[in-house]
Amino acid sequence: MKKIISVCLVLVIVIASLYFFSRETFDRFNPLLTEEYVFVEVQGEPTDDDGRYKYDLEGVNEGGETKRVVFSASTRLDPGTFVRVLAKGRYSKQYELINESEMP
Repeated sequence: MKKIISVCLVLVIVIASLYFFSRETFDRFNPLLTEEYVFVEVQGEPTDDDGRYKYDLEGVNEGGETKRVVFSASTRLDPGTFVRVLAKGRYSKQYELINESEMP
């Protein structure tokens, strides 16, 4: 019985650590989340992510719901650039630059 409680406690600690310290990694492997496209307009300055430009932006999905996504790019994107991000929670699988007319 003690072994079962210990294993459960360790699992809870690992899951909580992933959620709070690496939300993107947690979302990537979370089977309860589905992928969706989130449309964002680049605003503000990116942060440095080991030589890449990391953007943490709020956008909207195709249903008009507000979503927050994080993605990184190898080049700095100009403010006002429109981007379609394939996201699963805060984890981003891919992104592509789009025209304003493609925004929902």
